[in-house]
Amino acid sequence: MHARGDHQKPGPVGAQRRWGPVTQVSSGRRASPVRRLAAVLTALAVAATGVVVATPAHARTPYCGIRWGTLPEQRTPGSTGAITDVRTGRHACFDRLVVQVSGDADGYFVRYVGQVRRDGSGTPVPVRGGARLEVIVTAPPVPTDSWFLPNGELLDPRGYRTFRHLAWAGSFEGQSTFGLGVRARLPFRVFTLDGPGTGSRVVVDVAHRW
Repeated sequence: MHARGDHQKPGPVGAQRRWGPVTQVSSGRRASPVRRLAAVLTALAVAATGVVVATPAHARTPYCGIRWGTLPEQRTPGSTGAITDVRTGRHACFDRLVVQVSGDADGYFVRYVGQVRRDGSGTPVPVRGGARLEVIVTAPPVPTDSWFLPNGELLDPRGYRTFRHLAWAGSFEGQSTFGLGVRARLPFRVFTLDGPGTGSRVVVDVAHRW
């Protein structure tokens, strides 16, 4: 809600001091230069106050209450299991990527990058979308054939508002990397969840918009 600036109502016009004969003016008395300047300054101050107040009011109502950012997120301990599955889901305010680990998923590093590169070789991995998130989970994978759709993709982007592409970028020395293509550089969050069973999950949520 935008705050309104306070406007003062003009008081009754008092008698003006005159230094010479009274002169009749058909449209009323003229305001002195000092009063005209004061009126201009007051109008400018009200206009400036309206702009300053309106901006924070808009900033206090983020989309879906989301207060995430776009800076890298990481958790440094290593995981105790292996990656057994990767899947995605659609939610009201964000799209979600889930990396399933057979044990404790205690290590990840997620950031926006200009180019996702394959683990070990550093070869560029094509990732479609307006922006790219590099998702590293410190766990090796189990055989990955079951992750892929019949067309060789990890994700069917139809129906997703933010996700555009999910690419497998390989595994090397106990870490696995995914390239997540999104519509634009949007706010995201990363966290872990326990289960199912003795396993756990690394979850990456990317908002639909700012």
